[in-house]
Amino acid sequence: MTRQESALRYFREQKESVRSRIENGIEQNRKRDAVIRIVSDRPLPDDITVRAEQKNHEFRFGSNLFMLDEFETEEKNALYRQKFPEIFNLATVPFYWSDLEPVEGQPRFAKDSPRVYRRPAPDLCVEYCRENGIEPKCHCLNYDSFLPQWLANASVEEHKRKLDKRFREIAERYADTIPSFEVTNETLQRGKSAFFYEPDFVEWSFREADRYFPANRLIINDYNIWWPESYNNRHAYYMQIERLMQRGIRHIDSVGMQFHSFFPLSSEPSMAATRYNPEILLRLMDTYAPLGLAEQITEMTIPAYSASDEDEEIQADLIEGVYTAFFSHPAMEAVIYWNFVDGYAYNAVPGDMKAGENVYHGGLLRFDMSEKPACRRLKKLIREDWHTDVTVKAQNGTASFRGFCGKYEIRVYADGREIPASFTLSKKGRNEITVRI
Repeated sequence: MTRQESALRYFREQKESVRSRIENGIEQNRKRDAVIRIVSDRPLPDDITVRAEQKNHEFRFGSNLFMLDEFETEEKNALYRQKFPEIFNLATVPFYWSDLEPVEGQPRFAKDSPRVYRRPAPDLCVEYCRENGIEPKCHCLNYDSFLPQWLANASVEEHKRKLDKRFREIAERYADTIPSFEVTNETLQRGKSAFFYEPDFVEWSFREADRYFPANRLIINDYNIWWPESYNNRHAYYMQIERLMQRGIRHIDSVGMQFHSFFPLSSEPSMAATRYNPEILLRLMDTYAPLGLAEQITEMTIPAYSASDEDEEIQADLIEGVYTAFFSHPAMEAVIYWNFVDGYAYNAVPGDMKAGENVYHGGLLRFDMSEKPACRRLKKLIREDWHTDVTVKAQNGTASFRGFCGKYEIRVYADGREIPASFTLSKKGRNEITVRI
């Protein structure tokens, strides 16, 4: 069996019931009916045409922004700045404590802060997002794997005091400009601090986050959940969230699910049975849906494993398959791809494709910034297949259309005039607009 046959087997052999569920899910969960009412102080002309052009998605398609102005040449920096908003409307901004505050009391918030590789200053990221209509997202308020050296051997109480200060400083600077914050990350893994092993680690973190970020979206995030034993409500991650809610932690808005396919190529045929199987992907999303929270794929890597044409095409096919399944589910609100560019991943020097996460060739752009098939495929999904641009005739002063949820530019054409308007089509909105001509 070829790699293409084994990796894509379950997408190609999916049951008709699964295929129908995904297609109907996209239609029902990502689209809504819009109504444009045209009014005037004079009798309405007979011939009124309305064009509705989608400018952004309500659903969040994201990537980490760790390489903003971090490349070795200005040409690459410019290409990254140009290409990022061609696909993404959300950016994960690094708030790793070890790199944000390597010297105690001197956080690297400002644009002119000392440089740290793959850790651009938050002010720089937020400014770029604002200029490009991208929503920034914090990763992460309390991530025990990345602690500053000056916190080593701190007592539990000292750790809490310093975390409280960190939460407060971040809230004072970013609560009004960053809508969502990952509160904890990878708490099912091994921690570094004494506080990590305290019973209230996650609960304390969310109570503090609720205190400092009462109007922001709060997210919990973890990694090892895409295994058969995870598809029930007895998995540790499910029970952790359920316990938080039972203990009065009501300010949890979304369940973060990492989706890194960090396994060797030799394991792909067996891993595909769960990782690249639409029926299984839907089952896990269904498992967490009864919690009543939104869901996010917070970090995704789909390997190509090499730069060969065949491997890059397989990566594109897999990305199309998993994105389509995730996009169809009513609980899912965002899918965030991790490393946009090959050769700049975690735990490797730039361009070394035999070290760290670079070995997976998991980017959407090659090291030279050229677009891989996966990039073109994802762009087509977001900007063409899942995009609405319609022109309709008004009847008795009303025009209607069904489109993907997001922000629209409306243009009403009547009596040789063009009347512009803005409109948001939303899963939860009334989805009507009145335009006066």
